[in-house]
Amino acid sequence: MTVTRIAPLVTFRITFGLLMFFSLLRFWWRGWVTSVYVEPKFHFTYMGFDWVQPLGNTGMHLLFLVITLAALLVALGWFYRVAIVVFFLGFTYVELIDVTTYLNHYYFISLVAFIMIWLPANRDYSIDAWRRPEIRREETPRWTIGILRFQMAIVYVFAGLAKLNSDWLLRAEPMKTWLPARSHLPVVGQFMYEEWVAYLFSWFGAAYDLFIVFFLLNKKSRPIAYGFVLIFHIATAVFFPGIGMFPYVMIVSSLIFFSGEFHEKLLSYLPFYKNRLLSQLQTSYNYRYPRFITAAIIIYAFAQVLIPLRFLLYPGHLFWNEEGYRFSWRVMLMEKSGAAYFTVKDKSGQEFYTVNNKEFLTPLQEKMMSTQPDMILKYAHYLAAEYAKKGITEPKVYGEVYVSLNGSRSALFIDSTVNLAAQKQGWGHYAWVLQKETSKN
Repeated sequence: MTVTRIAPLVTFRITFGLLMFFSLLRFWWRGWVTSVYVEPKFHFTYMGFDWVQPLGNTGMHLLFLVITLAALLVALGWFYRVAIVVFFLGFTYVELIDVTTYLNHYYFISLVAFIMIWLPANRDYSIDAWRRPEIRREETPRWTIGILRFQMAIVYVFAGLAKLNSDWLLRAEPMKTWLPARSHLPVVGQFMYEEWVAYLFSWFGAAYDLFIVFFLLNKKSRPIAYGFVLIFHIATAVFFPGIGMFPYVMIVSSLIFFSGEFHEKLLSYLPFYKNRLLSQLQTSYNYRYPRFITAAIIIYAFAQVLIPLRFLLYPGHLFWNEEGYRFSWRVMLMEKSGAAYFTVKDKSGQEFYTVNNKEFLTPLQEKMMSTQPDMILKYAHYLAAEYAKKGITEPKVYGEVYVSLNGSRSALFIDSTVNLAAQKQGWGHYAWVLQKETSKN
């Protein structure tokens, strides 16, 4: 089995663990554990994961405590295998509680954590290796580095391909809508109303995502390419702070493209580096992995390529319908807003009730629900169940939803004559969603 230096894998483990540790502390500090997972009366669970529910105030805070400590243990390489499994399961459980909280980098973190379960990332520069010197290695199978690089490439390339659409390239939307809100920034703020700046951001963003991986893979262009990684993601963090930790996750993760020698130099700054040199280190080892690993890698790679392409199975405008939109690395591609009004009627249709969304949803949940068909349907089913508890016989739920996409005029989003409570949830196309071309203003 072809091997390479283990240093890039070790650096990835340390930086990933520390970034997750401080990110989770930030989540606690901002009070999001309570506001996002405890206070809401209703959660938009993922299809097939209705059993994933919040654990209550005490339970959720304990779960976050466990995940936070697991992230720190991953960084330290202490009980690494247990820590990364606990982190993956705990973090993914939290993200499955509510579709409202979906972000591309949360999905990326779950995928990376899953991959790291199978990697020997604790074989050097770790407490595990300090306690058990016999497990130390300075080499690792090449695929353990390659799988992480592949995952990074998937994120970047699909993000670039997603930008090859008319709104992004020909209309500079949504940049043209977003940038004026940054006019308060020093020096550059005065240019935020200029149309050419919106086009510059759009075209540069597309080119960056499409080609940055290829420049990072090339030894000669790698230093300059990483300079662009820093510039691009720091600028993203400054101009669009609402994107959260995504820029920092990509800055840290992109280091995986550097050579083992580079990472050895980075690791040499660790305080226990000299002690490591005095310890026994096995440099030759015959790595043996079960045969299923090769098959698993191939299956995983195919899945990562096919999942972002599943939108091709659905008719209509992707950004409008958002069918097949999630898990496809479409980062900051559209400005979409909606207003949703619901009416509940009894079996006879004689009695009706106007729904106050604020009675059931948080502002964030209402905002996200009002533009996404699967969430609209799940909410309608929830309303039917709630009004049935109030004594309404076979409640029918109707929605009047208006949506605006990338600066376009607000248009009717769904067929307001359809009883949503009678519609089935599933993976198929929702025929009651009006197509963008034919929706009425």
